[in-house]
Amino acid sequence: MSEVGDRLRRAGVVDVLDDDTNRAMYASDASLYRVVPRAVVRPRAADEVATVLSVCRDLGVPLTARGAGTSVAGNAIGPGVVLDFSRHMNKVLDVDPSARSARVEAGTVQAVLQAAAKPFGLRFGPDPSTHTRCTIGGMIGNNSCGSRTLGYGRTSDNVLGLNALTVDGERLVSGPGLLEGPARVTDGLRDLVGANLAVARTEFGTFGRQVSGYAVEHLLPERGFNLTEFLVGSEGTLAVLTEATVRLVADPAHRVLVVLGYPDFGTAGDIIPAILEFRPTACEGIDSRICDLVRSRRGPAAVPPLPGGTAWLMVEIAGDDLDEVRERVAGLVKTAEAVDSLVVEDPAAAAPLWRIREDGAGLAGRAPSGLPAHAGWEDSAVPPARIGAYLRDFDALCDQHGLSNMPYGHLGDGCVHVRLDFPLTSPGGPAKFRAFLEDAADLVVSYGGSLSGEHGDGRARSELLSRMYSPAAMSLFRQIKGVFDPGNLLNPGNLVDPDPVDANIRVVQARPAPGKLALAYHSDQGDFNQAVHRCTGVGKCRADTTALGGVMCPSYLATREEKDSTRGRARVLQEMLDGDLAPSWRSPAVHDALDLCLSCKGCASDCPTGIDMAAYKAEVLHQSYQRRLRPRSHYSLGWLPRWSRLAARMPGLANRVMRLPGIRGLALYLAGVDARRDIPAFARQTFRGWFAAQPVAREGKPVLLFVDSFTDHFSPEVGRAAVEVLTAAGYAPRVTTRAACCGLTWISTGQLDAARRILGKTAQELSAAIDQGMPVVGLEPSCTGVLRGDIEEILDNEAARKVSAATVTVAELLARTPGYEPPSLDGVRVIAQPHCHHHAVMGWEADAKLLKSAGATVRRLGGCCGLAGNFGVERGHYEVSVQVAEQQLLPALAKAEPGDILLADGFSCRTQAADLADTPGVHLVQLLAQAQAREAR
Repeated sequence: MSEVGDRLRRAGVVDVLDDDTNRAMYASDASLYRVVPRAVVRPRAADEVATVLSVCRDLGVPLTARGAGTSVAGNAIGPGVVLDFSRHMNKVLDVDPSARSARVEAGTVQAVLQAAAKPFGLRFGPDPSTHTRCTIGGMIGNNSCGSRTLGYGRTSDNVLGLNALTVDGERLVSGPGLLEGPARVTDGLRDLVGANLAVARTEFGTFGRQVSGYAVEHLLPERGFNLTEFLVGSEGTLAVLTEATVRLVADPAHRVLVVLGYPDFGTAGDIIPAILEFRPTACEGIDSRICDLVRSRRGPAAVPPLPGGTAWLMVEIAGDDLDEVRERVAGLVKTAEAVDSLVVEDPAAAAPLWRIREDGAGLAGRAPSGLPAHAGWEDSAVPPARIGAYLRDFDALCDQHGLSNMPYGHLGDGCVHVRLDFPLTSPGGPAKFRAFLEDAADLVVSYGGSLSGEHGDGRARSELLSRMYSPAAMSLFRQIKGVFDPGNLLNPGNLVDPDPVDANIRVVQARPAPGKLALAYHSDQGDFNQAVHRCTGVGKCRADTTALGGVMCPSYLATREEKDSTRGRARVLQEMLDGDLAPSWRSPAVHDALDLCLSCKGCASDCPTGIDMAAYKAEVLHQSYQRRLRPRSHYSLGWLPRWSRLAARMPGLANRVMRLPGIRGLALYLAGVDARRDIPAFARQTFRGWFAAQPVAREGKPVLLFVDSFTDHFSPEVGRAAVEVLTAAGYAPRVTTRAACCGLTWISTGQLDAARRILGKTAQELSAAIDQGMPVVGLEPSCTGVLRGDIEEILDNEAARKVSAATVTVAELLARTPGYEPPSLDGVRVIAQPHCHHHAVMGWEADAKLLKSAGATVRRLGGCCGLAGNFGVERGHYEVSVQVAEQQLLPALAKAEPGDILLADGFSCRTQAADLADTPGVHLVQLLAQAQAREAR
């Protein structure tokens, strides 16, 4: 390992990663497989790629090119050097609207290209579900397609030219009327194809989604020896792509979504030939299995109303003439023989329906059986006319092998995505996996289909190619590989001389988590292994969804380092169980990966697989420091409620002492707090103290206010406003007799034994009121989130479930209050920063509806504020905390107009805005109380 890294650095390669943390992260992509690289290089230019190739040739070290690492077949992992193009070589070099083309570097994200082309009214046609993070180079490597292949074609249909390097470092340039490269490659290929014309003409290009193997049909003389289209889909086994020229297309002016309901998936498939007569741009299929999963994960409202049936085709009809589009839609509905249908012309109304399909790859990580579902037979395709019969036979095959499945995909192209609950960790699991793949390959071949309909063969299917192609075709593959890469250094194990399909399976190698777990992991049958292996590698955590209100993953968006993504952290935790680079809870690689996790819980809601990295981090910290000396901040910030109760005895003195220059600096140092942070002042009167002095409300329905430490000791004005709002709504607020704590600060610092004791007492304290039918109303979102969610993972008893069911936010309570009318907020402009835990655990929809009904103009921010409880306060985190705030919060405040109000229920969010932008924030109850006071006047 050190030899490879040292040689690369001595050769002038700048960004070389050969530490255990990064090698663990890059050992997997979005597939089942784990192959640990010797080093990772993030090249900055084509010349540096050539240097890496030179070092690899000298040392005989393999090289694998990688984009976003979303390959589902193991195409983007390798045992030597992995080239990650997404870090530096990720720019759109040029957009030529007159030629309708663009030049991009290999690591350019598809969505970035779309944004660059949009001002010209253009777009790149192929749109896989991973378009927010997949790279153009990866799409070219695997010949990605996406939902709209019917309208725009595959990636190979949309690439005009390529710049690549051969294994010898020689330039290979192709394009219309252009072909530059070493004669041994170009002449060798011509000779090979000339000697194998019968095979090339009869076995390749038989239908649109035949992606498996090399695309030899493009080298035929009658195809003009199109090297560009031939190299698309070669999975980095023949050359290393550095730059591409791609075709851009104009979007039609109108898109109409038609959702057609059918009694079952096979019947939906039968009608495909008739649907294709209406020239759809997309024809996608889902059924009740995936919809049921979405509802179970995200609630009943997550699936918009669908027409009758248990299987649905989502057909998009597009064009520039709306009347003509509507005419085709009417003909389609009449011809489709559906049991029910829905026509959606509004793109905003269509978006939630498309989102179910887009998140399919992640959501399908759980099979209908409830067991983990795996890739492996992910992208098979058959001619569209035969898709219905194939789906029925595929279901029967799954039943025969005792597997449950949840198919979805591009039915209009005959391409089906599916993940299956292979018993990989059971005795004989890999053998059962192999047996199914062999039978499945034979089934798809019997239908004249392709093992892969997009995304390539990789380690999952390459060994099976001999079941699809003749010996002559397989020999041709080997000879083509020999022309380009005789030493088999480029992405070995794929396509030619492949690794066995059951070799290097990551899940099979997994060991149980060491020691007794502190958390329950209800969704994973109490298994930490299952929990961390929820990450299928789809990489949504690498996409910037903050503009759409998303949160995940704030630290990755700040640093753009894979180790700071949810996926990167999950991969290192998997390595703790699968491999030897991070073999224990206390491994440096584990703590390195988790260091910049803000515990925001954004992944718990935004990751389609349901990863909860905040919980995993708490478990790791608990296991690592149990009965050991902890970092200073664990005692200061982790015990904050305890210190706050002490300070409440003499808050004025505490505030004066903490403002003394010498004392302040020493105290911050001893507490492990960054010196650039201000210490919030303790309130002169706690909220509980104020409440005790008030007359007890006799009228109204009793509700129990959960008085968290932040509201009680730092922001009692929030509690007072809550009392005003709830009283006006017809409630009689109550508080617990004794102070109760949710244990949040202990949880976030991994002091889970203490958190369990604290939460146990709190559950007892709340139970009497809950038994009387009182809802528990939370004010601080992070504390409310603990009572709503974490409490069940920590206590795992009936009392915890009772508290979880009874806990609501103020907005949720008011939404279900009969006859409640909010005070008018007409003319009020709100910049809303939902707290991450509010977004992830409770959801912010009730708040949004309340504000809208009150008449406020709301701009909702996505992302995290960056403070995130103790994270942004701790030494070593300040810079990243600020970078996270710069994603959404700080720019919004900088553009705020006079009179704009920052709405931030979270104490952390208000503190961050005050610290970094000198902007005060208000809680929802304060906004409502102020409006009530105005109306009263």
